[in-house]
Amino acid sequence: MVRLATASLVGTAIEFFDFFVYGTAAALVLGPLFFPTFSPLAGTLAAFGTFAIGFVARPLGSVLFGHVGDRYGRRPVLFASLLLTGCATVAVGCVPTYETIGIAAPLLLLTLRFFQGLGLGGEWGGAVLLTAEHAPANRRALWASFPQIGPAVGFLLANGVMLALTAGLSDAEFRSWGWRVPFWAAGVLAAAGLLLRSSLAETPQFEELSASGRRASAPLAEIVRDHWRLVLLTAGALAVGYAVFYTVSTWALAYGTERLGVSSTVMLTCVMAAVAVKGAATPFVALLADRWGRRPLCLAGCAASALWMFPMVALLHTAEPLLMFLGFLGSLLAFITMFAVIAAYLPELYEPRVRCTGAAVGYNLAGVLGGALTPIVATTLSDGGSGPPWGVAAYLTVVALISLGCFALLPETLPAPSVAAEAAPA
Repeated sequence: MVRLATASLVGTAIEFFDFFVYGTAAALVLGPLFFPTFSPLAGTLAAFGTFAIGFVARPLGSVLFGHVGDRYGRRPVLFASLLLTGCATVAVGCVPTYETIGIAAPLLLLTLRFFQGLGLGGEWGGAVLLTAEHAPANRRALWASFPQIGPAVGFLLANGVMLALTAGLSDAEFRSWGWRVPFWAAGVLAAAGLLLRSSLAETPQFEELSASGRRASAPLAEIVRDHWRLVLLTAGALAVGYAVFYTVSTWALAYGTERLGVSSTVMLTCVMAAVAVKGAATPFVALLADRWGRRPLCLAGCAASALWMFPMVALLHTAEPLLMFLGFLGSLLAFITMFAVIAAYLPELYEPRVRCTGAAVGYNLAGVLGGALTPIVATTLSDGGSGPPWGVAAYLTVVALISLGCFALLPETLPAPSVAAEAAPA
């Protein structure tokens, strides 16, 4: 389990490094480089529009790779998704700017961002099922939480590189070539991830499905026919997690640098410190889920998000590093109270024959609802006025309340004590 969990964590971290480095670049530099004829606000919105394309592609990736995972195994998904995302990310670092090739530059950016999202849409389902389906029932949430640490590690890697580059290079050097370095580094990381995953075994549950001839011939059709309500509820339930995380990691970065005049180095440091604490807390929250259940923690995380959004916006608007960090930290702790749990919760909600498709589609559809739109909506709501952007806080609170209602309609899936005891290793 340690080897499997490590491989899932590392691979997920690499893929999210690829995804997050684009979000940071969109907040800091892509607007003026690829949309120079726009106003500063319109350029930021356009850059966040290309950012959103990755989220639109993720459900499509979950359908494509989910079919592979349910028909041919979880293991092939891990290789194909990582290869696709890695290649697309390296290519982003090679795209000429608008000044060089005109309108072709943002079009290429959009295309490559789409392929990034397509690959990431398959990564989560494969990595989570690899650990969840190997794990003993009494510790499934703990082991399945390791891929959920991957996004924090990927974010810290992506923004750590960006922080070093913005601190070590002049603004002209960073805009000229420095922003490309993290995208090129993705190729090395992807190769390392593929090597690490080369020795992983297929999950016992998929091998059992194969042996019994019960694999789904058309997983998506079964999901649409028999599990559509579950997919919509899980997507709605998880939307607040994406909305909160990308408010902190993407919109707040742009708002702090452009509207509050805080240096990008300070903003990145505040966000990274909060993400580091969030990542460290993940397995501890998962242990609580193995003891008390999945649904209670998810409900608590939604409620905490609804209560914290107005304080978070107020703390951000102070432009004081320590206060901004506390605002971000409270938001991300509420976020991880839900997202440390769902790596076990979502697979348990779906039957094994369609689990890779169902869990991944629900998870990534939530990304469209919460992650793709939030930076754009938040940027629009915060335009104008000198006071705190209360409209952003109100928007996030509404999303949290909707997610709370969706979680309330989902069942508990914690294995009964007798089942957990039978499944526990001797």
